[in-house]
Amino acid sequence: MSGAKAFVKALEGEDVDVIFGIPGGSIMSIYDELLNTGIRHILARHEQSAAHMADGYARASGRVGVCMATSGPGATNMATGVATAYMDSTPMVAITGQVPTYMMARDAFQEIDSTGIYTHITKYSFQPLRPSEVPWTVKAAFYLASTGRTSPIHIDMPKDVQTGEEEIPFPDSVTIRGYRRYVPPDPAAVAKAVDLLLESNRPIILAGGGVIKGGAYDLLLRFAESMNIPVATTLMGKGAIPENHPLALGPVGMHGTVQANKLINETDLILAIGVRFSDRTTMEVSGFAVDAKIVHFDVDPTEIGKNVTAYHGVIGDLRTSLKLMIDILHERTRRGKWGSWLKRVKELREEWHDKIVGVKSKFSPPHMLKIMRELLPPDSIVTTEVGQNQMWAELYFKVLKPRTFITSGGLGTMGFGFPAAIGAKAARPDVPVVDIAGDGSFLMTMNSLATSVEEGLPVIVVILNNSSLGMVAQWQRLFYNRRYSAVLFSSIPDFVKLAESFGAEGVRVYTLDEFKRAFTESLKDDVTTVIDVPIHPEEDVYPFVGPGKTLKDILLSAEGAGV
Repeated sequence: MSGAKAFVKALEGEDVDVIFGIPGGSIMSIYDELLNTGIRHILARHEQSAAHMADGYARASGRVGVCMATSGPGATNMATGVATAYMDSTPMVAITGQVPTYMMARDAFQEIDSTGIYTHITKYSFQPLRPSEVPWTVKAAFYLASTGRTSPIHIDMPKDVQTGEEEIPFPDSVTIRGYRRYVPPDPAAVAKAVDLLLESNRPIILAGGGVIKGGAYDLLLRFAESMNIPVATTLMGKGAIPENHPLALGPVGMHGTVQANKLINETDLILAIGVRFSDRTTMEVSGFAVDAKIVHFDVDPTEIGKNVTAYHGVIGDLRTSLKLMIDILHERTRRGKWGSWLKRVKELREEWHDKIVGVKSKFSPPHMLKIMRELLPPDSIVTTEVGQNQMWAELYFKVLKPRTFITSGGLGTMGFGFPAAIGAKAARPDVPVVDIAGDGSFLMTMNSLATSVEEGLPVIVVILNNSSLGMVAQWQRLFYNRRYSAVLFSSIPDFVKLAESFGAEGVRVYTLDEFKRAFTESLKDDVTTVIDVPIHPEEDVYPFVGPGKTLKDILLSAEGAGV
């Protein structure tokens, strides 16, 4: 059997149903073998977008996403999308072609050291050197990608390994020395966390993306409700608890909600579950929750104490940790008794939960996002681009179910949202998928319109169009005396005509009523719709905590009004 045939057979063994990619000379043998399978291939228009599509697919479905590219520029183009997935712990297998083994290190046509590049942006990078190594490599890649702290895995396939033939064994399982797919938490460590909780007077849960990746959201909600503990989230943790729940405070951080940022500084105990305490969450770390003991739960031991000093750490699978917490608490007490704290939480939540601040008019992104939430079913999927659009969505779009909010957190990759939406639609064709976009970010990967239309994967793109790189422009207004450098656009392109040129629908709206009608119609359409929404060029995102500040320094307007 050839290495290419073994590779595709191994993918079938992992129940791969879709691959996102672009073919080229060094990967053609695998592409040829794909014709003999039922695996769907979705042709991207840029390798970065192929990786984002696989990322969106994985986040929406909870399965491993798969993307594929040829050697050289194919591999380097795809690297940005793989790095995005790596920063956000997305399970993915990224496949690249490679020149034949006997031509490596000779600067052959389209040769690049892909394993050297991908080693730094994946959990592991494989390069099989014989056809007989291929099935084990594929099984190991999917095993590593989907267990422990989920992450992208890279497989670099030399061309002669694809075309060469050998007797090839197919293992039923793999063992990787030193790797533990499942880390059970220490019951004593969990018991100590319970003790600290019961000793506290003002506890709060901070839930991160690990809760969603680890499938622990149902237990998180059960735990929070049983003990009556308010829940704040990180950006990546949106959806870990329904944001219309009475205990939900919304996200913490640079663009966190007022109630979450204020309460995180008033708590005496943070149960941090599946978070990595990024700088956009903590802001100036020396001023982060200075009066609180931090109990950090994570599957990855390297995260405990990395960015914020933890008073106590619990290493292990989050579902098992939460189940142990619930069981121990059930034996001791059924409900937390933090009367004055809960009164404070309720007061702040009622004051700020639905409040819009800092907008110039009613025809503003926060009001549109509220309309979208009203019109969309609870299980609809929303992706975002990166920039102001992302932060407006963080603040004002309420996520009701896990795996329905998909955004680039760690790397902050412009161009992420639209291809990620296409990948999410491939995973969940039964639900509406919407990309909340900015004009600058959408332009990065707008050629994915061709993929969306030709592959029959209709999504809705809402472009909050301020004719600028909005977030950079906001910072230049606030911190650079309104000196705009390389951020302002003209009205190029015409997004309506652009959409129509790809065979999609295009519409432009100027009022909230027009937006509501256009969005309602787009939900009925069977082709991608781009809604161009010209907004005020100086519409800024608030609440906002400036760089170098603490979460106490919350701005509500450009004039410096704070709370």
